[in-house]
Amino acid sequence: MPIAARLAALLLFVFVLAGSAPETPLNAAPAATLVLLKGRIRTLDGDRTAEALACRGERIVYVGTNAGARALAGPDTQVIDLHGATAVPGLTDAHFHLIGLGTTQTQLDLSAVWDRAALLARIREYASAQPAGAWVQGRGWDQTRWTPPDFPTAADLDAVTVGHPAWLRRVDGHAGWANTAALRAAGVTKDTPDPSGGKIHRDAQGNPAGVFVDRAMALIDGVMPEPAPEQTLAAIEAGQQICLRYGLTGIHDCGNGSATLELFKRAEREGRLQMRMYVMARGPGTEMEKVIAQRPYRSGLLTIRCVKFVMDGALGSRGAALLAPYSDDPGNEGLLLIDPLVYGDAVRKCVAAGWQVATHAIGDRGNRVVLDAYAEALKGRNPKAARLRVEHAQIVALDDLKRFAPLGLIASMQPTHATSDMRWAEQRVGPERIKGGYAWRTLLKAGVVIAGGSDAPVESASPALGLYAAVTRQDADGYPPGGWYPEQRMTAREALEAFTKGAAYAAFQERDLGTLTVGKLADITVFAQDPLAIPAAQLKNLTVRYTIVGGKVRYRKD
Repeated sequence: MPIAARLAALLLFVFVLAGSAPETPLNAAPAATLVLLKGRIRTLDGDRTAEALACRGERIVYVGTNAGARALAGPDTQVIDLHGATAVPGLTDAHFHLIGLGTTQTQLDLSAVWDRAALLARIREYASAQPAGAWVQGRGWDQTRWTPPDFPTAADLDAVTVGHPAWLRRVDGHAGWANTAALRAAGVTKDTPDPSGGKIHRDAQGNPAGVFVDRAMALIDGVMPEPAPEQTLAAIEAGQQICLRYGLTGIHDCGNGSATLELFKRAEREGRLQMRMYVMARGPGTEMEKVIAQRPYRSGLLTIRCVKFVMDGALGSRGAALLAPYSDDPGNEGLLLIDPLVYGDAVRKCVAAGWQVATHAIGDRGNRVVLDAYAEALKGRNPKAARLRVEHAQIVALDDLKRFAPLGLIASMQPTHATSDMRWAEQRVGPERIKGGYAWRTLLKAGVVIAGGSDAPVESASPALGLYAAVTRQDADGYPPGGWYPEQRMTAREALEAFTKGAAYAAFQERDLGTLTVGKLADITVFAQDPLAIPAAQLKNLTVRYTIVGGKVRYRKD
């Protein structure tokens, strides 16, 4: 290689390591593979903005002027004129259920049907079209939207399922609704006891009424037909297409058994993954023990290095574990789904083996058990090396909110949960406990990293709705005026960072993701509008123009 060419290559290498690039390209360097021109590049590296960006392969090699980026283009370079659109670091959803989202495309989706009568009519229509004897499966019902907001019964479902066994999960996935045929198939009777960590709703005579909460759902799940591997792979592919349309370049997928982990690995090997996946194993149990006995897994777009636990249920189905009874259900304190001693031991094992831990905790008691176990597991360790996560952290005692920062914990929170739950959340916990609910500003002020997510398919996978909810604390109709407990709102910058820098940090990926700087992976979301410049009320209407993963355009709005 000529001396001049060697010098040029060496200089480019130095610029990449330094995190910046010269405004004038090095002519001897290979041409860029992708160039974005005439846009607004929100790097999130401080306040730096640019008008153009260039990628070579999966990495960013230039951020600067149109002229500088254009000079890196060669005859085979893909050049995109952004026409003033805004590029931001690729949005990552830090709490997701990809297979669940993909499955909604082939099963009964009730998430958009809020009226009880309309929901029953929709079930009847769907059931009537199914083959004889087939199970009616679906998800999305939410009794809090009905008048009155009573839980449904098996008899309600019997009337519309025309002879099919039926099992429909609540929107939060923490309760299920069965008809009589499903109860018979599972052998559930009046004499069936409530399992530990679960509750069977019963009628006045003690018979199962049709709704099963948390661990009780396993009674019906156990007789459900298992999906074939190809069905699961198809759900992975279908879910990704939805994500890419919404501008997501990555997700953190929460809680998978060993068989599902192997299917994610197979999808990566077969080229079926189109976005970045940070996939969590499920704990506790023997499967978890086998997983953490191995080194964390990373190949291409797939990383597996976290174990997820579920400490309690959900607030909507009154399964979230509380320190005192529900304000609207005296005598009910919710459910702990894991024995605290078993959980604490499992957390210590994971941390000692070098695996990250993430734990679903919604109620104030659930959160306290998690915080206590984390504090014990972190004794003598560097909290920032462990980066333990609390998934949801919805209702937290005020004194416990102060514990997150000293323990170096990551609050993995979903802004749209607040705007969905605000209609009834205070009824569940009362005016005092709600002060520790969905407390984004309190945590940010304490220096806690928030990783933004949606919990899809519990909520819409759209990060635009997450940004809007975080900044306004209002629903799509602008209710309530000024926002629900508006003192807990995020700024637009903080919200965007939760879905970019926060998510990257929560996955130990901040060296590669989270900002648009030279040397980092070219994961980029391009919006027609600038999310840091438009009025907050317009955030929900952000339009995705391009979704770019590793320098490849995975979605383009024509």
